[in-house]
Parts: sequence; C-alpha cells; structure tokens
Amino acid sequence: MAQAVSELSVQVSWGEIRGKVWGSDHGHPVLCLHGWADNCGTFNTLIPLLPKECRYLAVDLAGHGLSSHRPPGVFYSFPAYVADVRRVADALQLKKFTIIGHSMGADIAGMFSALYPEMVDALIFLDAYGFLPTDSREISKVMRQGIDEMHQFETKTEEKRRVYTYEKAVERSLAANPTLSKESVNILLERGLVQVEGGFVFSRDLRVNFKNIMRISVEQSLEMQSRIQASVLVVLSEGGFDRIFSEPAQKKFSSTLLQCFRDRNHTVVTVAGGHHVHLNNPEAVAPFVSEFLQTKVLSQSDNREHKNTSNL
Repeated sequence: MAQAVSELSVQVSWGEIRGKVWGSDHGHPVLCLHGWADNCGTFNTLIPLLPKECRYLAVDLAGHGLSSHRPPGVFYSFPAYVADVRRVADALQLKKFTIIGHSMGADIAGMFSALYPEMVDALIFLDAYGFLPTDSREISKVMRQGIDEMHQFETKTEEKRRVYTYEKAVERSLAANPTLSKESVNILLERGLVQVEGGFVFSRDLRVNFKNIMRISVEQSLEMQSRIQASVLVVLSEGGFDRIFSEPAQKKFSSTLLQCFRDRNHTVVTVAGGHHVHLNNPEAVAPFVSEFLQTKVLSQSDNREHKNTSNL
C-alpha cells in the first residue's frame, strides 16, 4: 500500500518553508535535505523504498522549490540553512531525529549535527561528506567573489525572469545537470517551475547561484566533525561528487574527512551511478539506507521501549 503523502508548510519571519511528508504521524522523524538548486522532489523515488516505520519530512530549502526566497540583501549560506533546520525542528516539535542529506543538504546536516549533537540520532550523507572545506588561502578570494556577485545583482537594473516553455525548461535542466535522467528532471520541475503568462519561470532564487561567502577550513571541518554524536552512513557514487568539485583543494580534503569517519567506526559505501543516483536509480541506494535505519535507529528505539517496559 502506498504511503500517505501530504504537503508541509512552516511559517518563518520572511514567509514559509515548504515541503512534503511521507508516513504516519507516529513514525520516527527523518528530516530530508536536498542539494543545491534542487528541491524536496529529489527524494520522491527513494522514500517509498525506505522503512515504513519512519515519518519522512522533506523540505524545500529557502530559495528553492516552493519555499520563500530570503529577503533582499540577505546571503544564502550554510549557517543560515542550519538556522532554518533549527526553525523547522522547533515548529514541528522534533526533539530527536534522523537527517538524510544529499550534496549541499548533507553539508547542512553535518554542520547542524555538530552544533546540536543532542538532537540528531543518525546521519545519512548521499554523495557528500558532511562538510565542504575550502583551502584557507582561498577563503578571502571566494568571500570577495560572493559579495561582488551580490553587489552586481543588487545594482543592475531589474531584469525580467526568463520565461520558458516546459520543453525548454527540461532542456536547460538536462544541460545544467548531466547526471539527471529526463524522468528525474520532470520530478524536480514539479516544484522547480512556476507557471506565468506565456510559459514557466524557475522558482528558485537567482541568488542561490552566488558563491557561498561563509567558508570553513579543513581544520574547522574536522573539529566540527568530532562533535557529531550520531551514527553516520556515507553513501558515495562512483561517478559522483568527487568528479564535480569546483575547487581543486576540495578533492584533497574529502579523503581526510572520509578517513576520520572510518576511524570513528562510521560506515562508508560506494554505489554505481552519478551524483543523483538516489533519484535516478534509488534501488541502488535504498538497501544501504534501509539497513542503516533499521539497525541504528528503529532497533535502538525498540530496545529503549523494551527496557522501559521491563522497568515498569
């Protein structure tokens, strides 16, 4: 039987954070965070294959999908997204929960779990490492670039957003994301387009394309990583993130982060496929995620309930 799916809306000071919910109100909460320029539709094909005992809360991050754009003059940064996760958790009264994050969503999950370790019982990173370090010597240059991009955006004359036919929007998405199948693009465009007179515009905020000005070094990343108390599963893809790093030093740092996860007895696996394998071919990813949820979350919850019953 198909899981019930409903729409989610959390009110925030600048508008709302939208999303979708799968599963029973009583299921163990699993917050799902998508990657850059995607939306919560990225989990549409994976979640139906995961344990039904969980309640999956997939959000459109600010400026993505159907969620409100940040106010004028405000940057999109990892700490700002982490604060949004805290807002969502508070609004939904989530005291302790699991997080599944893909790409940028995994980096948000990693930072959140370092800052609020008591709130997260398990972490699943899909083709990401939980942190995205920048070479210390590059941070100043990257910060300046992001500030300049925002300044240029704010000072140029108002441009109308380009209107596409649906077919052209699909073509543009496939060209920009070669790791996506056409079926996956159609799923993401369900929340990624807004119908206007004459066609469609992309719903995401153009400012999400600017360089993220809040950067951390590998030393800071490792210090934060050491604060995570949750069990961690890292699911990498053979043709994935390592191949598409925009900054050369990031590839070097990834092996350091992975080794530290292994040293702490966390699980790292690799599957065949590209960066969006969880959406294109969820059957390759679901068995690892399901087993991890069963052993690290659901069975632990059952054990706690059994102990509580025994103590009565």
